[in-house]
Amino acid sequence: MKHRTLGNSDLEVSAIGLGCMGMSEFYGKAEEAKSLAVLHHAIDRGVTFWDTADMYGSGHNERLVGRALRGRRDEVVLATKFAIIRGADGGFEGLSGRPEYVTQACDASLQRLGVDHIDLYYQHRVDPQVPIEDTVGAMAGLVDAGKVRFLGLSEAAADTLRRASSVHPITALQSEYSLWSRDLEDSILPACRELGIGLVAYSPLGRGFLSGAIRSPDDLADDDWRRMNPRFQGEAFEKNLELVKRIEQRAEAKGCTAAQLALAWVLAQGDDVVAIPGTRSVDRLDQNAAAVDVGLSDAELAEIDAAIPRDMVAGSRYPEEAMALLNG
Repeated sequence: MKHRTLGNSDLEVSAIGLGCMGMSEFYGKAEEAKSLAVLHHAIDRGVTFWDTADMYGSGHNERLVGRALRGRRDEVVLATKFAIIRGADGGFEGLSGRPEYVTQACDASLQRLGVDHIDLYYQHRVDPQVPIEDTVGAMAGLVDAGKVRFLGLSEAAADTLRRASSVHPITALQSEYSLWSRDLEDSILPACRELGIGLVAYSPLGRGFLSGAIRSPDDLADDDWRRMNPRFQGEAFEKNLELVKRIEQRAEAKGCTAAQLALAWVLAQGDDVVAIPGTRSVDRLDQNAAAVDVGLSDAELAEIDAAIPRDMVAGSRYPEEAMALLNG
C-alpha cells in the first residue's frame, strides 16, 4: 500500500482507506462476523485509514470498529465524525455543532470505540445555527486535551473552510468525489489547496455504481438506502449505466477493473487526495487496494475526462432534503 500525507499536517494515511458505514446500515443487511474479517484483513493488506461516524448504525459502527481494533490500535489511523443526531428509534433529529455537544459526542465515541484518542475527528455536517468558529474552537479543545490528534470537516463550503482554519488548522475535508461527483472542483478543492487541507474522497465508486456491479435497481436489497437516491432511480439509472459502460471500456483497455480505474482517477487528481471506498468483501477490498498501482498518464486522464464529462451524470447525489445539508 502506498501512503499520502493529508494537507500540511504530518498525518500519513494509506492512499486507499476503508469506509466502514455499510457494515452497519444503509446498504442492506451486513453480517458482523464477515465485517470483522474484512476489517482484520484490511490491516494485514495495509488499508489502515478507517472511517466511521457516531451516526452509522446509531453507534453500532463505532462499536464494531472498536472490536476490530482490539490489540491492533496502533496499526490504524482512525477517523470518526459527529454532528448528526439520531433518536432512540434511529430517526434523524437534526444537527448540532454546539461546543458543549462537541465534547459530549467525542467522549461517547471514545467509549464506543474503546480507544483513548481519535486520530482525525470531523464535523459530519456544518450546523447552520452555530458559527463554525465556535464549533472548531471546541474541537481544538479536544486536541489540547489529547482526545483528538487532527481536525476535519465534511461537506463544508470554501468560506467555511477559511473561517474554520482561522481558529485551528484543518487537516482534511471529507467530501463525495468521484467520476460522477465533481462539483467541489469549482471552489472547494481550490480552497483546500490554498489552505493546505487534504481531501478525503468518500463514495469514490459512486456508492458501488461505478464498479459495474449494479445493473438494475433489483440488484439492491429492499432496505438499501440507494433505492431512494436519485441517481439509482428510473431514467437516471438507465442514463448512468452509459457512464459505467464507458468506464468499463477504458478499464478493459487498461487491463484493470472498472472500480480500479475509478479509484485510480481519484488518486490521480493530486497527491493531497485519498479515497475511502467501502466494502463488506475481502475480495473487493483487495481489488480496491490494488488500484494504487494503476497509473494513469496525462493522455489517459484527458481521454477519461472527454469520455465522461462532468455533466454526464443524471440525478442529484442525495435526495432533496439531504442536499440542503451539503456545502455548509
